[in-house]
Amino acid sequence: MRCFVPALCAFGLSALTAGAAPFTDLFNGRDFAGWECVTSPATDIGAVCKILPEGVVAASGAPVGFIATTARYENYRLHAEWRWPGKPGNGGVLLHISSGPKDRAWPLSLQVQTKHKSAGDLLPMAGAGFAEPLTSPPGAATAIRAHTAADSEKPAGEWNSCDILCRDGTVEVTINGVLQNKVTGATPHAGRIGFQFEGTPFELRRVSVVRLD
Repeated sequence: MRCFVPALCAFGLSALTAGAAPFTDLFNGRDFAGWECVTSPATDIGAVCKILPEGVVAASGAPVGFIATTARYENYRLHAEWRWPGKPGNGGVLLHISSGPKDRAWPLSLQVQTKHKSAGDLLPMAGAGFAEPLTSPPGAATAIRAHTAADSEKPAGEWNSCDILCRDGTVEVTINGVLQNKVTGATPHAGRIGFQFEGTPFELRRVSVVRLD
């Protein structure tokens, strides 16, 4: 059994000690097996992501697009840690990536914002949705359900943790141990998991998932 950080312990330790399956790393620390890169122009994932010591993944953040698992997930807990090695910028975790319409470079999915000062916001992308009302103005170019607690992002350069629970269309988002968002009736309710490239370099570590099915 692995428990990387206190936030993850608080998030799921009781389930793990009760006999649930352990978390599985989504990056193997050697190469990018199980991942693909979707950008325009098309780019090989090895050209935009590098594996650093201790399994840290350094992502260039460009060109605009995303990296995604080749596997599909439905009911699961996801843990990921990210930081901005330089000036903080824009990025996000994509949940339930599915085939269908696109919103510019973004696929049908739910986005959990890791954008500086907006960590924990939820965005329905390319026609995705959920039952709870948006907090963005009607007709806004970007649909947003803002995070509900005080900002819990750490200063630039420090590692942040994101813990996400997805079960039967309910999505809960915890940033650095603080519950920041919860929605129900999410559509799509299953799909691939990814990370956005929006122009700013970032680093990832300890990206892991446990299926709840």
